[in-house]
Amino acid sequence: MAQNDGDKSRLDDAARAGWLYYIAGHTQDEIARKLHVSRATAQRLVSLCLSERLITFRLEHPIAACMELARRLKNSYGLRYCEVAPTDLANPLNVAGIAERAAALLEQTLRAEKPTIIAIGTGRVMRAAVEQIAPMDCPNHQLVSLVGNISPDGSASFFDTLARLADLTKARHYPMPLPVFVSSETECQQLLRIAAVTRVRAIAGNADLRLVGIGQIDQGAQLHVDGFIARDELLELMRLGAVGEVTAWAFDAEGRVIAGGTNNRVTSVPHRVPAESLTVGAALGPAKVAAIRAALKGRILNGLITDEATAKALLG
Repeated sequence: MAQNDGDKSRLDDAARAGWLYYIAGHTQDEIARKLHVSRATAQRLVSLCLSERLITFRLEHPIAACMELARRLKNSYGLRYCEVAPTDLANPLNVAGIAERAAALLEQTLRAEKPTIIAIGTGRVMRAAVEQIAPMDCPNHQLVSLVGNISPDGSASFFDTLARLADLTKARHYPMPLPVFVSSETECQQLLRIAAVTRVRAIAGNADLRLVGIGQIDQGAQLHVDGFIARDELLELMRLGAVGEVTAWAFDAEGRVIAGGTNNRVTSVPHRVPAESLTVGAALGPAKVAAIRAALKGRILNGLITDEATAKALLG
């Protein structure tokens, strides 16, 4: 029997309550305040979410508002794939929701029988997504890094997620054995000619799925905050018109990869523009809107995972 509008709205509320409780980690008192209902109603909504199997280990109910935003984003930017997670109003920069959606995409791809190559970037969202992957045996799949796994001080990068994902999946994996940036363009070209590096880049070039973070180029740029580029290098990128970066390749407001600056010394796998294989960026927050919009406009990406607030800003 078809659901009436009241039933659908109640299931939407139950799905939101379930997401806030099981994924974002809020108490029922906090959920009641967020949804403007009594604590008893919040408790019933969480129970309804479970009884209607809207949530198992992942949120299965398609929240109408999120689905509509995803549809509009796909149409506006010609995307192959789009997921919009609810925004945590108490902590708008909480990446738990988009990390869960990224993990779901990874698991769906890894559970396919056909041998698949997954290329993955680095960063906070990628790390949070991989931590949600259930252990599984995927010996027929290959994992490859798009970004160097060595930090500026020579240590292993804290944000490298490839080894952790390989531990969880038993898939064969190919790290990028290079610093993200090197000291000169000449050194960069020499290192990229190393046979092992050439092999890794060739595998990445044949990836079926690329999953990456999106960074902004401004005073709060993570490349600078995390010590990968110096302040003068950041300012140079800004002078060249850079607004964002994907796998450390900086691009301008139209999504054009910048000529010069640190792009002359980056060892990450270059982008194919327009993206050919499914290339999904995961990011949220007001500071990243310009970078996300540019990456979509420039067709560096053909897929997006974000939250409601960021989706609305991208459509505004």
